[in-house]
Amino acid sequence: MGQCEIAYIEVGGRSIAYRLRRGKSPTIVFLPGYASDMEGAKALALDGFAERRGLAMLRIDYSGTGSSPGSLADGTLALWLEEALAAFDRLTEGSILLVGSSMGGWIALHLALLRSERTQALVGIAAAPDFTDWGFKDGDDAERQGLSPGFWKSGQQLRLLGGEIAIDCPVRLIHGECDADVPSEIAIKTMGRVRSADVQLNLIKGGGHRLSEPREIDAILRTVDSLLEPAP
Repeated sequence: MGQCEIAYIEVGGRSIAYRLRRGKSPTIVFLPGYASDMEGAKALALDGFAERRGLAMLRIDYSGTGSSPGSLADGTLALWLEEALAAFDRLTEGSILLVGSSMGGWIALHLALLRSERTQALVGIAAAPDFTDWGFKDGDDAERQGLSPGFWKSGQQLRLLGGEIAIDCPVRLIHGECDADVPSEIAIKTMGRVRSADVQLNLIKGGGHRLSEPREIDAILRTVDSLLEPAP
């Protein structure tokens, strides 16, 4: 079947690009990282996996990224969460397997909280919850490093690691041992904060932040495969 066509939904006056592959449940929902898009190596590998398995899959570009119009500088975590939630609600049915990369892992955690009844499992790839908190000294430091003041403020309002994260589905965190952007301590802290008893961390030896090498993508696909319910 190959690549699915790009289509658009309107969310709060913003036009959001997506690719939707029809198939059986659970629908894999891929959430890109900051300034990334739905055409990266991990997203394409997951889409190919979904096609081979006959699964539905949804990929989106947040406003101001990829094929979605707008300015990246106008994007905030709250806006992008709103867009992801709208796509989740309008374009998918049945159970969902969330896969979030870097900042997308932060959004995935929020989606799992907001739609717990539909979330079958969650995979965080170099997940970066609360990176506005631990990644910068303050808002000025964040702006100097290319993060808009609006995003920093929004991120601070949507922090999760200060207490229990009330998610009860299986959660798998895949993290590079040598990730220079998101320390492995964040993955360990996330694992501890998630309420579910079924949380596992796969620390990949020598892996960096992108986790896009063939062996790393293989680990991601094996993880997703392990979370699929066995066929009746």
